[in-house]
Amino acid sequence: MRSGKRRPGDGPSVLVVGGGFAGLTALNTLARSSAQVTLVDRNVYSTFQPLLYQVATAGLTASDVAYPLWSVTRKTRAQFRQGELASLDLAGRTARLADGTELSYDYLILATGVSANFYGVTGAQEHSLSLYTRRDAIALRNRLLAELERRASGEADPELDITIVGGGATGVELAGTLAELRNIALPVAFPDVDRAKFRVRLIETAPALLTPYRERERDYARQQLANRGVDVFLNTTIKEIAPGKVTLADGSSHRSDVAVWAAGIQAPDAPWNAQLPRSRGGRIAVGPDLRVTGHDNVFATGDVCAADPPQPQLSAPAIQHGKHAGEQILRLMAGQPTVPFHYHDKGIMATIGRRSAVVELSIGIRLRGTIAWLAWLGLHLFYLLGGRNRVVTLVNLSWRYLSWSRGGGMIVGDDQVDDDSPADRAGQAADQRGQG
Repeated sequence: MRSGKRRPGDGPSVLVVGGGFAGLTALNTLARSSAQVTLVDRNVYSTFQPLLYQVATAGLTASDVAYPLWSVTRKTRAQFRQGELASLDLAGRTARLADGTELSYDYLILATGVSANFYGVTGAQEHSLSLYTRRDAIALRNRLLAELERRASGEADPELDITIVGGGATGVELAGTLAELRNIALPVAFPDVDRAKFRVRLIETAPALLTPYRERERDYARQQLANRGVDVFLNTTIKEIAPGKVTLADGSSHRSDVAVWAAGIQAPDAPWNAQLPRSRGGRIAVGPDLRVTGHDNVFATGDVCAADPPQPQLSAPAIQHGKHAGEQILRLMAGQPTVPFHYHDKGIMATIGRRSAVVELSIGIRLRGTIAWLAWLGLHLFYLLGGRNRVVTLVNLSWRYLSWSRGGGMIVGDDQVDDDSPADRAGQAADQRGQG
């Protein structure tokens, strides 16, 4: 089946693969042009990844961080096609989806996102949970609640050890929130669970947490986690993850009932990108204007592209990539040469827990504590898509932080993931490939 043919009088066709920050920004940039834009994503929704850890710890519902892609395409006058990219015919300028549909294009923007990078650690892929997709967050939350319920009913050993691998923003945010859940909400929500036997461990290979930050902010983050009762291991390398245990490079081991991998990402290992030039982390090599090396009509954006100089794998660079790719297509449509991409670093921020965060702005302002936490919260609400999502997220997070000591702030009964169903197994495999 073939579609995506140009209609008489239409402008050039642009195919955008991936409905994340980069892909949606590219759509908005091209919205007022004559280009015929089609968005492809394996999901019918866009996921706001920075708040996935709140879904994983039962503070938000999965729908709070999801926004329907058809709403975006309707506003930008684009078409939406749900599907998974299977292969590319770069010479013929066509993309083939897993269901056999072929979409032709004049310009292609790859914004597929990434998947977990396990760095060859034995058992990591098989015995740890990731936190890169909405499905990942639901699976982790369901596992966490199931472990707590088993201990509350006496069906399992009262000890509960959670190991988080990776001391970047995701690992720090997850560790801090899990510790607060244990310290504040657990005595009321699960009174039969002994919180003294609920341990949260954070393991990082580097000598510090949050390595992109300045030393003072890194030290603050570590101290805040320690104050919340998180066991932080620095300069520590994981050798193996097995059911119920993690083994370190020095040969020592720790009990681990749940292992969460937040240590790195890589480009999806999929047939469609095998023919594209690859760079660090398996990501797609691009030129100064974000066009894929050797392919003048193909752009790679967001985490999947290896821009030079390297940029942080965050939402801000992805948004700027998407805008730049869209602008370069507009220039090419007008017969103008492309221009190099220049990343505008506005700053970075990470939260450790309630009333605790670190913010570093490019203008030299550095914040810690409550004011940084409020800035973090405000910015994330601003970037959430959809008025309903903003309101519900604000209500849910406010309720979480105001009512934890009374047993509130833990959402149960939300979306379930049936790991035994063929559909969910296929969905998990696709998520691991990083599509969307």
